[in-house]
Amino acid sequence: MRKRTVIRKLLKYLGKYRWLLVLSIALSAATVVSALTLPILTGDAVDLLLGPGNVDLLSLASILIKMAAVIAATAIAQWLQNLCNNRLTYDTVRDIRRDAMAKLNRLPLSYLDSHMQGDLVSRIISDVDVFADGLLMGFTQLISGVLTVVGVLFFMFRENVPLGIVVAVLTPLSILTARFIARKSFSLFRQQSQDRGEQTALIEEMTEEAKLIRAYGREGEALERFRRINEKLGKDTLKATFVSSLTNPMTRFINNLVYAAVAIFGAFLAISGTGFTPGMLTAFLVYANQYTKPFNEISGVITELQNSLACADRVFALIEEAEEEQVEGGAEFDGKGELIFSDVAFSYQPEKPLITGFSLNVPYGRQVAIVGPTGAGKSTIINLLMRFYDIDSGEIRLSGQEIRTIERTKLRKNYGMVLQETWLKEGTVRENIAYGKPGATEEEIVNAAKAAHAHGFIMRLENGYDTVISSETGTLSAGQKQLLCIARAMLTSPDMLILDEATSSIDIRTEERIQDAFRRMMAGHTSFIVAHRLSTIRNADVILYLENGQVKEQGSHEELLQKDGAYAALYRSQYKALNT
Repeated sequence: MRKRTVIRKLLKYLGKYRWLLVLSIALSAATVVSALTLPILTGDAVDLLLGPGNVDLLSLASILIKMAAVIAATAIAQWLQNLCNNRLTYDTVRDIRRDAMAKLNRLPLSYLDSHMQGDLVSRIISDVDVFADGLLMGFTQLISGVLTVVGVLFFMFRENVPLGIVVAVLTPLSILTARFIARKSFSLFRQQSQDRGEQTALIEEMTEEAKLIRAYGREGEALERFRRINEKLGKDTLKATFVSSLTNPMTRFINNLVYAAVAIFGAFLAISGTGFTPGMLTAFLVYANQYTKPFNEISGVITELQNSLACADRVFALIEEAEEEQVEGGAEFDGKGELIFSDVAFSYQPEKPLITGFSLNVPYGRQVAIVGPTGAGKSTIINLLMRFYDIDSGEIRLSGQEIRTIERTKLRKNYGMVLQETWLKEGTVRENIAYGKPGATEEEIVNAAKAAHAHGFIMRLENGYDTVISSETGTLSAGQKQLLCIARAMLTSPDMLILDEATSSIDIRTEERIQDAFRRMMAGHTSFIVAHRLSTIRNADVILYLENGQVKEQGSHEELLQKDGAYAALYRSQYKALNT
């Protein structure tokens, strides 16, 4: 049942290129008709060579010319069919891969956070490649194979009905055998695809964290994890291949029975004086060989199709995942207004409440700092503000409008965000800084870099602002990457700035300079700062001390020190650590 659903989804994609599909089938039919005409001409030629002195060279020459023309027509039709099949396959695969990539941008972050990145990569790359191979083989061999079987039966029944019945009676044995094995192999190939996704995820993890694995001497454990997944993939692949490979020998056995039956029964007809000539027997034996060949090819195609359909199932499952709820249309949103959290509740897992009854009023232009122990919900507040996750209950209003009624893209245009985890795209330094403002001038880019204290090290790079970098660039330190991300945020000059441990990888002296630049840039703008270093947020208008998703303390730096509560204790512990 699941396989039928996958096929229906595939047919929707193929429907866009129905003219190519029709042309491919027409060319396949032309190829089959040409190929099936050849045995008749061969039989006629054989009959012209029987008996001493009965060779008709003139008629034989005419037949040979016809055979050459048929062979040329078959070759041309087959070449054109392959062109159509390639175009149809890769256009379809391009559309599927495009939709899968587009879906990634519309999926909620909760889905991306709960699925291995390597598995998603495997679906879009490896699974689609396997699917393309199976689809191409299906168009190339399956269609022509089915048309060949139908065409051979037609020609056989036209030449001799009893012999055609012999072939037709034995045909269902091959079909039923192939169908039985195909149903068994589909689930096995699907498991194989899942194993391949797990393997890709592990390899990605091991390559990304190679330094950490070696630093702790965990190479052996990493290799053991890979060995377990690799062995499981090997076992599941062996099972799927073994079951699917039974199709070919089984159908070959049945097809050999068909060939033997045609030879024996045809020979009997030829010597019984029924008008069945040796030339006709020759044609029938060629037909029998052509008739059985597609079954052998189709058995191989079915094996590949089970694998490709199993891979397609995983890709379609991704494409059909529920998307983020969207609020379309509306005017451009202005984020220059008061921000209000009203009795907000949220949890990543329903059975584990995180934030409950959270309320906060932030007038526009205020600087809010959020501190607290790990897991208190600091970054979660930012996730809710950016609508990476939506609240379970309560309200978040910005400029008087509930943010769930604002289109996400328009809401986020008002924010500038710098995270602890740096991300740089594959491109030049200039392109990375201008990522949030593609039309920025050279002067604006350089000024943003200078404000972030990144201009100096940029100019020391081999090609300055034209140096090609990425998140994996080993020539940049973690601090330098973070400075580029800060420059990117400064360039956009947003209405609201969100800093989530944005200077954690930067030395204290540079951090103080950047904090001054942030204060100048955000004067009169709202900002949220998540920090562990309390020295960086002493000048905040209001500091929230979170614990277990609740605001335990709230006030300015001096007010919280006077309260002598959890914030004061945390500050004294950091001050003591810096002076010991």
